[in-house]
Amino acid sequence: MKKLYILLLLFSQELFAQDAEVFKPDSIKKEIRAKQITTKLKIDGVMNDAEWKKAPSSPQFTQIEPFQGEKPNHHTDVRVLYNQQYLYFGIFSKDSLGKKAIRATDFKRDFNFSQHDLVTLSFDGFNDKRNAIAFATNPYGVQRDLLAFDDTYYDVDWDGLWRVRTSRTDSGWVAEMAIPWQTLRYHKSADSLQNWGFNIYRNRRLSNEISALSPFPRSFTSTRMNYAGLLTNLQPPPPKPNIRFQPYILSSYDSYRGYDASIKPENSNFKLGGELKWAINTNTILDLTVNTDFAQADADRQVNNVSRFSVFFPERRQFFLENASLFGVGISKNPDDSGGNMRIQPFFSRRIGLDDFGNPIPIEVGGRLVYRSDKRNFGAIVMRQQGTDLSPATNFFVGRFSENFGKQNRIGGLLTIKDRPDGSNIVSTLDGFFRLSDTHSLNTLVSHSKSTLSGKEGLSAYAQYFYISNQFKVWWTQSIVTKDYDPELGFVSRNDVVATTPGIFWWYRGKHLPFKKWLRAWEPSIFPEFYHQASTGKLIERVWTIYPIWLNLQSGAFFGYSANPTYQNLTEDFEPLGVKIKPGDYNYTRHQIYASSDPSRILNLQVGYSWGTYFDGKLNAGDWALQFAPIPHVSITGRFNRNHFVGVGDANNDTTVDLYAIEGRFALNPRVQLISFYQKNTENNAQNYNIRFSWEYQPLSYIYLVFNRQEFNPYLQRAKSENHVIAKISYLKQF
Repeated sequence: MKKLYILLLLFSQELFAQDAEVFKPDSIKKEIRAKQITTKLKIDGVMNDAEWKKAPSSPQFTQIEPFQGEKPNHHTDVRVLYNQQYLYFGIFSKDSLGKKAIRATDFKRDFNFSQHDLVTLSFDGFNDKRNAIAFATNPYGVQRDLLAFDDTYYDVDWDGLWRVRTSRTDSGWVAEMAIPWQTLRYHKSADSLQNWGFNIYRNRRLSNEISALSPFPRSFTSTRMNYAGLLTNLQPPPPKPNIRFQPYILSSYDSYRGYDASIKPENSNFKLGGELKWAINTNTILDLTVNTDFAQADADRQVNNVSRFSVFFPERRQFFLENASLFGVGISKNPDDSGGNMRIQPFFSRRIGLDDFGNPIPIEVGGRLVYRSDKRNFGAIVMRQQGTDLSPATNFFVGRFSENFGKQNRIGGLLTIKDRPDGSNIVSTLDGFFRLSDTHSLNTLVSHSKSTLSGKEGLSAYAQYFYISNQFKVWWTQSIVTKDYDPELGFVSRNDVVATTPGIFWWYRGKHLPFKKWLRAWEPSIFPEFYHQASTGKLIERVWTIYPIWLNLQSGAFFGYSANPTYQNLTEDFEPLGVKIKPGDYNYTRHQIYASSDPSRILNLQVGYSWGTYFDGKLNAGDWALQFAPIPHVSITGRFNRNHFVGVGDANNDTTVDLYAIEGRFALNPRVQLISFYQKNTENNAQNYNIRFSWEYQPLSYIYLVFNRQEFNPYLQRAKSENHVIAKISYLKQF
C-alpha cells in the first residue's frame, strides 16, 4: 500500500497540471457529403464503378490513439453514394505496408475488435445525439453491428440486414457497403434534404492506431454522438412500414442415457416455426414468434467458480438479444473490472425458455413491441412457455417505460410478471440515469419483488456514480439486496447483502512514462469492496484489490499484478468445487497476475494466475488460453483452468480440479463456417462438446447442422448424457 501511495504522489504534480476534463465537442462539425445516383452499384469490394469518382472525398481523419489530436499516420478515404434502395459507402484504408499490415484472427460475426483491423460507421438518424446504430467490418468483410444509447447501453448482438465486400491490395484495403434504407432509422421529415449525425473510425491494428472523422475523447467511444460529425445532402425515401418474415423448418434426433424410465431413451422431432418483424414506423417495431427455436445459439461453457458470487451466463439467443438494452436495466461489473462485483438485474431473458441448468423449455408463442424516440422509449414482451414434467405452463410479461429529458438524462420503470398455476412472481422497478456532465454520471434503481406462492417480499436498490476523464476513472457503487428479494425473471449475484464498492483507475501517459516506444500507459488502480449482511448489519466480506502494476503496451498486450487482502465471515457452509468450508471468520491474502500477448497476432497467449492463502488453506489457480490463427479462415484456441487446493476446508483437502477446453472455427468465408468446442471437467468427469455448421446462403438466411453432447455426473454417482442432432433451415424475406 505504501509503495502505491508513493507512486501516486510522485506523479501528482504533473498529473494535476494536465487538464483532467475531456475536451468539448467541436462547434464546427466535420462533414461528409453524400452524392445521389440513379444506378445500382455492384458490391464487390473493388470500387471500380464510375459513380465513385463523382462522390466527394472525406475530410482528413484525426488520431484518437495513441496521440489524441494528431494527424493519423495512415490516411482513410470515405465516399458516400445513395439511391432509392441503398446508402452506399466506399472506404479505402490506405497503408504503406499494404496486405502485410492486415490483422484478423477469425471470421466470427460480431468479432473481437481488439484482434482486427476495422472501420466502424455510427449513425444518428434522429439527430438526438443519444441513439446510434453502428456497422463495422474488417478487411475480410466480416460484419459487426450494434445499437447504442448514450454510449452507455449497447445491443451488441443486434444483427442488421446489410451487405459488405472487401479487397486487399498492396496499398491498403477497400470496403464497399450497401445498407438498405429499411435497416436505418431516421425521421420522416418534410424537408427534401437531411443531415445526420455521423462518425467513422478506423483501427490500424498493426500499430494499434485509432483515427476518426470527428474526434472524441479516447475514454469514450465513437457512439458518443454529441461528438459526431455530419453526413449531409441525404434525400432518403420516406420511412415506410417494412416487414421481415423468417420462417424455419427443423428436424432433430435426441438420445438420453442414464435417466430414469420417465425419459424416453430416443426421440425424433420435426418442427415448423418462425419470427415476424414489422417496423410499423421508424420508431416502433413489433416482433412475433411462434414455436421459437434457438438450435443455432452458441452453447454455454462450463465455469469452475471459487467465489461466493453466482455465475452469470450471458444470453445467446438472437430473439432476446435485440433491444436487450431497453429492458436490461441494472448494474454489473464492467469489462475493465470497474463498478464492483454486484449484479442486480430485475429482468434477465434467460429465465424464459431455459431451466436453471440451461436446458431448453419449449416456447409456444410470444411477441415484443418496442418504441424508441428522442423523448421516450417503451416496450413490452409477452411469452408463453410450454408445460413439462418438471414445470407447468408459464406466462411471462415484461413492461418497460423510460422518459428522456435534458441532454442525456432518463427516468423509467420496469414491471415483470411470471405467472404459473400455483402462483405469480411480480417485480416492479424504478430507475434513472443522469449524465451530470460529459465526465460525471449517476445510475440509480429501486426494485421490489413479491411472490404470491410464498407470500415473501423483498427489495433491492443501488446508486452508482462514475467520473471518467482521459486520466481518471472513479466510481462509487452502493447497493442493497434484502434476504427475500426474488426476481424470478431476473438475476442477482447474492442476497441479504449491503455492498459498498468504490474505486479509482489512473491512466498515466505523462512524460515520466518510460519505454514509450512499446509502453502506452501505466494504469494503477485500487478498488475495495465491503459487504455487510443486510439482515444483521454485520460485515461478512471485505476485499481490497490493489493494482500497483498494470501496463498497457502499444501492441495491445498487457501485464498486471494485484494483491487482494481478504476477510470472509461465513454464516453457512461454503462448498467451492466440492471442497466444504465450515462457517467462521477467515483472513487471507491472494496475489494475481494477468498477462496477454498481442491478441491480433497469429499466436497469442492470455494468462491469469493467482496464488496465496485461501480461507484456512492455500489455493493456486490458473487460467491459460492459447489461440493459433495462421489465417483468418482457421482459428484454434486451447484453454486450461486449474484450481489446486492445499489444506482447505474441514477435511484439510488437497484437491486439484481441472477444466480442459479446445475451440475451433474453420471458415471458407464469413458466410460458411464450422464452429466447435470440447470441454472436460475433472470435478465430475463430464465431457461436453458442440459442433455447428453454418451457411448464410443469403443475408440473414441460414442452414444449420448441429451436434451437441452434454454429460452430467452429480457427485460422481450416476452418469447421464444427452446427444442432440439438429438440422435447421431458415429463410429471411424483407417486404
